[in-house]
Amino acid sequence: MSKQFVDREEELNFLQERVRGNNSEFIIIYGRRRIGKTTLILEFIRRNGGIYLLARETSGLENLKRFSERIAAYFDDSVLRKNPFHSWDALLEYIYQKSKDRLIIAIDEFPYLVKDSRELLSILQEYWDLKLAKSKIFLILCGSSVSMMERMLGHKSPIYGRRTSQIRLKAMDFFNARAFLSNYSLEEFLKAYAILGGNPAYLQTFDDKKSIKDNLLKYFRSDSFLLQDAQFVLREELYEPRNYFAIMEAIARGKTTLGEIMNDTGMERAKVGKYLSVLIDLDLVKREVPINTSWKSRKGRYYISDPYFSFWFRYVQPNFDLIEAENVEALVELIIKDFNSYLGIIFEEVVRQFMLKFSRMKFTKIGRWWNGGEEIDFVGLNEQEGYALFLEVKWKELRGRDVEKIFMDLEKKAGFVDLGNYKKSYGIVGKKIYEKDSFKGFVWDLEDFEVHTLM
Repeated sequence: MSKQFVDREEELNFLQERVRGNNSEFIIIYGRRRIGKTTLILEFIRRNGGIYLLARETSGLENLKRFSERIAAYFDDSVLRKNPFHSWDALLEYIYQKSKDRLIIAIDEFPYLVKDSRELLSILQEYWDLKLAKSKIFLILCGSSVSMMERMLGHKSPIYGRRTSQIRLKAMDFFNARAFLSNYSLEEFLKAYAILGGNPAYLQTFDDKKSIKDNLLKYFRSDSFLLQDAQFVLREELYEPRNYFAIMEAIARGKTTLGEIMNDTGMERAKVGKYLSVLIDLDLVKREVPINTSWKSRKGRYYISDPYFSFWFRYVQPNFDLIEAENVEALVELIIKDFNSYLGIIFEEVVRQFMLKFSRMKFTKIGRWWNGGEEIDFVGLNEQEGYALFLEVKWKELRGRDVEKIFMDLEKKAGFVDLGNYKKSYGIVGKKIYEKDSFKGFVWDLEDFEVHTLM
């Protein structure tokens, strides 16, 4: 499998299905930087033909000139080469004239165009309503600024209601991301995933023929974009990034309730609530409540959604003094000593992905449960068929007595979870569990995960 195009079958199949029709299409693709949007679009165009236009953060006239060159080359139009477009109206009229047959046009980093040419959205609205909607155009607009793209999709935008579909591209899950670092053992890959998450561009920076430690030393070099990209992404998306940074650092340190975050940051409740809402919209933070409570529950906890940002705010942001002093060896040793504790958090998320993708049980709802000092790492419910699975997740090697004790404690805690007449079953997921077949409950470990990462 090519490292240039991994996964994204669902999104690619969706585009392939739409392009086979005869209707005009106006599709928005967006997501954070380096998540794989451009690669998806280029693969789609490679299979179907079309024109890929990459906007730059420059003047509208300069972008029009560059687009003219690309379009002229595609249509072998010598007149357009000598007389490039001088307005967006001219470009859209030309595209309309060429779209009597199916024509794929993809404009990447579209927000750069709008930033310089505020009138473009209104011009596009007019052309879509009067002409393009009646053509066979297959128009893709793509952008990396999630907040700006969502404003463009909002009801105040001139193009509101014109799109025929949209794709918000997210990071790959653990099992699909595995293809990027296939030389690692599954345990080593879990460590890499805990550092990089499922962002293809981040995954490609690691060399799976070198140790995690060696790759970490490279991570902390001053010219490493892994070191700088978290700041870049957040500063691009957020107003007052300093306050958002403080909140995410607090969460990374284990301050997961609203009160804990307020105390740690010194910010008032309304301000913390507003910032958390923005971070959730950007898919940087997620809120969870105990699985048997209402979404309005005051027991909500907050977690960083992406392992890359989780790692960055746990180990990078608090240690910039060591990085700037070029004391990277000391920082890497600090990380290695603490890493098993951090891996336990990431392993819980990987277990969720495993259960959703590969369990023979089908769940309509998954989550955690907690009350006071008691907690269950995973609860999966099938609300139609009335069964529940309770799991404990341990990033440890476990043997007979340990496993039996965990099962006893889990069954006791599950008795406190008010679910009504659900049929309950129990399981354990560990790093390594010896004699798995000797236990009555469900038992999985990394060996079971390995089977699915090799599919």
